Amino acid sequence: MSTTSAEYEFQRFWLPRTESRQSVRRLLTDAAEYEGWELARLRLFPDGRRRITLRRRIIRVRRTL
Repeated sequence: MSTTSAEYEFQRFWLPRTESRQSVRRLLTDAAEYEGWELARLRLFPDGRRRITLRRRIIRVRRTL
């Protein structure tokens, strides 16, 4: 029995506290809908900054001859 583990690529970035909750939601929704990213982690710091980690699955195509 073989198991396949998914491989992901990650994108990490910071958003300043001046970004509204609505604009952050729009940014993450667009990234998910149009680029295939999903939210892996979001950390909200006491000073209002957000550290966001997005991930998406790497799809590899196997060629057979």
